[in-house]
Amino acid sequence: MAERTKSWEKRLSGEPDELTVDFVESLSVDRRLYKYDIVGSIAHAQMLAEQNLISKSEFKAIKAGLIEIGDEIAQGRFKFDKRYEDIHMAIEAALIAKIGQAGEKLHTGRSRNDQVATDIRLWMRDQIEILQAKLTLLQKAFVELAAEHTEDVMPGYTHLQRAQPVVIAVYLLSFVEQFERDFIRLKNCRSLVNISPLGSGAIAGSTLPIDRKSTAGQLGFSDISYNSIDAVSDRDFCAEFVFDCALIAAHLSRLAEDWIIYSSNEFGFVRIDDRYCTSSSMMPQKRNPDVLELIRAKTGVVYGSLMAMLTILKSQPTGYNRDLQEDKTHIFAASDVVSRSLDMAAAIASNTKFDTGKISARLDEGFLDATSLAEYLVKKGVPFREAHGIVGSLVADCERQNKKLAQLSLDELKKYAARIEQDVYEHLGAKNVVCRYITEGAAGPDQAKRQITYWNKQLSQR
Repeated sequence: MAERTKSWEKRLSGEPDELTVDFVESLSVDRRLYKYDIVGSIAHAQMLAEQNLISKSEFKAIKAGLIEIGDEIAQGRFKFDKRYEDIHMAIEAALIAKIGQAGEKLHTGRSRNDQVATDIRLWMRDQIEILQAKLTLLQKAFVELAAEHTEDVMPGYTHLQRAQPVVIAVYLLSFVEQFERDFIRLKNCRSLVNISPLGSGAIAGSTLPIDRKSTAGQLGFSDISYNSIDAVSDRDFCAEFVFDCALIAAHLSRLAEDWIIYSSNEFGFVRIDDRYCTSSSMMPQKRNPDVLELIRAKTGVVYGSLMAMLTILKSQPTGYNRDLQEDKTHIFAASDVVSRSLDMAAAIASNTKFDTGKISARLDEGFLDATSLAEYLVKKGVPFREAHGIVGSLVADCERQNKKLAQLSLDELKKYAARIEQDVYEHLGAKNVVCRYITEGAAGPDQAKRQITYWNKQLSQR
């Protein structure tokens, strides 16, 4: 029985060992490509009919049979048998059983090598659009949350130390920028993916009059590959796709890290909705941001997939090699993790509140206005490096007195810089500082409002 399930059974004697059957099968992984395998096979069959390599009636029977098999798989009525190795052979065997000899003609002029390369590209093309849609939803959630906080101020951090004041909106919009780069990278990846390898055969093409541009057009590809050897062995686009997923995961992990810290009692900046938290089996008081922690941890899965994909491609001899069968394990894993994480991040962002009262109560701790004071001195004609030293000395003095810069008297300030005048107090205090930011893209309320207007327009056009 097993020997009749292989496409290559006549070449080898005897049945494959059961260990071999289990080891070489990919049907347990690649069955999710069934829709794309069927669509690609219908396009191939139509081209064969156009080239008079099969009859119109045979094409009609092949198409009807493939559509019926697709329905059976979708409805859970199809029996997957690992002895058929992969989704391609499973579907072909079912087609032959269903329509007879016409089904045996479907594989004319093609190999599983160009068939799977086509299937992966069709799947990835769709998956990229799905991930882009999820990125857009997440961006919209952040823009909506940012619109609530264009006037509210929080500390901005470098080295996880208080640095300068920023409006909360601009902090939130920084993630929108990161996710926009992710969106663009996926768009660029799609252009590399959208090339048809179908008709390249096993490695060298075919002596039959295969019309590759016909199948490419039917499947919506922008062009065909122009080297059959490279076409069947190219998985660069898989590595690029997983890399794009890895950067999305990195950005989600940064967000998760921030909000895990910000939701702690020590910070208390944000409150994650209870629906996205858990508690402790021992400590009844706990509200743990476990969902964010898992988003952060799952980044490792995607990074692992990237390293695995790059390793698979390393040092392969020219042409198709069975190593490439393992690509799907990693592109599927990376895509699945990122897809679910994007959904969770969007839900969390739509249901998180900033505790502006708690943030404001400690806002002027950490000398967030120190840089503003240095720039005030620059406006008074003091060279920046000198101004930097003056303010550094003032901060050290304030720490000794347990004071803030704005609490120093004018006389105390003048001891360090005679050019300081009464108007200095308009430059001190976090809320004063953010209103004085004038550079484009800065962290002030005016810039935040312009950015929100920009993003609402950009995202509404998708």
